[in-house]
Amino acid sequence: MNIPLTKLRTSPAYLIMLVVVILDQLTKSLVRHYMDIYQSIPLLKNLFGNTFMLIHVNNTGAAFSIGFGSDLVNRIFFICISIIAVFFIVYLLRRSQHRIQIYAFGLVLGGAIGNLMDRVVYGGVTDFFSVDFPDFIMERFPIFNIADSTIFIAVCLLIFDALFVKDAPETIEAEPMADPQLTKDEY
Repeated sequence: MNIPLTKLRTSPAYLIMLVVVILDQLTKSLVRHYMDIYQSIPLLKNLFGNTFMLIHVNNTGAAFSIGFGSDLVNRIFFICISIIAVFFIVYLLRRSQHRIQIYAFGLVLGGAIGNLMDRVVYGGVTDFFSVDFPDFIMERFPIFNIADSTIFIAVCLLIFDALFVKDAPETIEAEPMADPQLTKDEY
């Protein structure tokens, strides 16, 4: 006898998404309010020098500032792509098979919506975290924000899920229940 699996609750993803959007927009708002564009502030300078910095930038492109030559074309293109991505992520979320996928899709949704809000309202994404890596990798890692960080964490979770978490079976094979009225010989 086949028993269908119960569907996973997706509500944790929406809660995670809400927390990410609030944290993302709050930090970006603080940066826009208290820092001039291109202003930089070293973090823990006495310990790390200029390794960790806050630098206020407005990124009209995608990751690593990749984009088209025009800010307007970038804005329209990345708004459209972000909207499509949000709908696709919701579709994937509804088909999630593990809790790790629920959490990861919540992180991705929060990050995508946070950056989408910036593009719609400000024409570009407010980035502010800057980290220096050893020069054999690159001079400095591209400047990022909370939304970018949650998307990166989500991708890592989804890779972990794909590599190490076994797929749940679509149905569970169940033993027929014994009838308490039958004797041992009648089975």
